[in-house]
Amino acid sequence: MMSILRGVLFNLYLFWITLFMGFGTIPIRLMKRQDLALSYAKLWARLVLAGFCRICSVRIEITGRENLPSGPLLIASQHQSFFDGFIWMTLVDRPDYIVKSELTRIPVVGPMLLLTGMIAIDRKAGPKALRNMMQATKAAHADNRQIIIFPEGTRTLPGERVSIQPGVIALARQADTPVVPVATDSGLFWDRNPWLKRPGILHVAIGRPLPVEQERRAFTKGLESAWDDLCTTHALPRDPVDNSVDLTNP
Repeated sequence: MMSILRGVLFNLYLFWITLFMGFGTIPIRLMKRQDLALSYAKLWARLVLAGFCRICSVRIEITGRENLPSGPLLIASQHQSFFDGFIWMTLVDRPDYIVKSELTRIPVVGPMLLLTGMIAIDRKAGPKALRNMMQATKAAHADNRQIIIFPEGTRTLPGERVSIQPGVIALARQADTPVVPVATDSGLFWDRNPWLKRPGILHVAIGRPLPVEQERRAFTKGLESAWDDLCTTHALPRDPVDNSVDLTNP
């Protein structure tokens, strides 16, 4: 039951902090200042994660920060929970997420995503979406920003693997920047079920930049191998974890 109680309390905190800070976005949106919008979004992310750690008794352990060189990057991260959408706002100077366009239609949050320069992709647009993503990413790298992409294209269970989407391969070929693999076990603590939050040590493992292979299969294999190595080194799940645990346990 403690997992449910933590989830309820954190969701209340998330709602009120987002509502409160939502009022602060009004002048920023009127001024149309991307720098202010990004700084404000980073503050919001820090407050959300601070509440998550305190309320849900989670400690975030980041390893491999030395593998994040300064300047433009392409960060290829596993994606297990909404946590992954917050943490990079605190780890790099000028984060730029590739997000699905549906998120830009959320009141308050959506307009701020656009103002901060996040790259919104309409996944139904087919080849046009890929071209738009490549153009936007090229411009973002020229603006010295760090691109965060979730190559699996969807949230997965801890240890689960799905096919890597072609977008990250196209971006890696285009970008003259390091491609940094990242593994995580965030899904163990921030569940798909919005009412469940579990305590413990949440890991974000940052690997060494990958060589950019021109051949698709070689790059895909290299990225998956990098994730496997990070999971092995940091004792992260390598097999799917059943999150439907006994809710009577804390």
